[in-house]
Amino acid sequence: MPVDWDKLRIFHAVADAGSLTHAGEQLHLSQSAVSRQIRALEESLNTVLFRRHARGLILTEHGELLFDATRMMAKRLEATAARIRDSEDEVFGELRVTTTTGFGSLWLAPRLPRLFRQYPSLKLDLMLSERVVDLPMREADVAIRMKEPSQADLVRRKLMDVRMRLYASRAYIAERGAPERGEDLRAHRLISQTPASPQVSAGAAFVTTLPVAEAESHLTVNSYFGILQAVIHGSGIGVLPDYVTADFPDLVNVLPDQGSAVIPVYLAYVEELRHSRRVCAFRDFVVDEIAHLRKRMAPTA
Repeated sequence: MPVDWDKLRIFHAVADAGSLTHAGEQLHLSQSAVSRQIRALEESLNTVLFRRHARGLILTEHGELLFDATRMMAKRLEATAARIRDSEDEVFGELRVTTTTGFGSLWLAPRLPRLFRQYPSLKLDLMLSERVVDLPMREADVAIRMKEPSQADLVRRKLMDVRMRLYASRAYIAERGAPERGEDLRAHRLISQTPASPQVSAGAAFVTTLPVAEAESHLTVNSYFGILQAVIHGSGIGVLPDYVTADFPDLVNVLPDQGSAVIPVYLAYVEELRHSRRVCAFRDFVVDEIAHLRKRMAPTA
């Protein structure tokens, strides 16, 4: 026999409040009515969901299992209701955005204050990982990926092209000098991503063209944020995505004729969210920031 949704709603309120009385106040029901519904739910499931305690009601093991399920249901319902409430005049509710750790920490996160100034009621869940999450399975709402998405049922937009290049701080160059040719890198400490860590293939391939084995020293870090910090503080010459120069003008691109193959950056989301106000607001914000980035990175005449 299917479980009564209304009884699950009452159970969730009681489990959350830990009291029949408090749950009844929230639900505008009498304590006895709440108690009857809980008893009927326990009978339909043939189990005990609560045990009485001096401090209130305590969930049993089966009660904990059911509460985990109703918590997930409540969260999904809240997210769905927020999507339905989206209007042309207001952007609010939760938006789950996934991107790589490097892009998310070095480029996206520093720009989020402007997004929140525009949309102060937006709740953003930023998921930084090298793992490609499954958008059709709703593991995230929006993805920014360092390659074109392979799924056919996604709305996608190319944002820009990125290259991995060699950077050093001005202070480091003043002290150690800048390499003029590729072989000059042997006299410097190279800083690159740990080979075993997940990374874009173009970046990994670029590192293999450098004289890593013959370099004076080699520092590997498992995140671009760590590489950036090492370069800024003068540890050596690092392999970094070229978009970082817009926010760190002290970085100098040494050997500017060398770099990785082009890495395309795409924004993607499922067709179902094409008209979501939150998705459109975030997409337009990112596109606008990319336009600003291009202007700052454009060579001056």
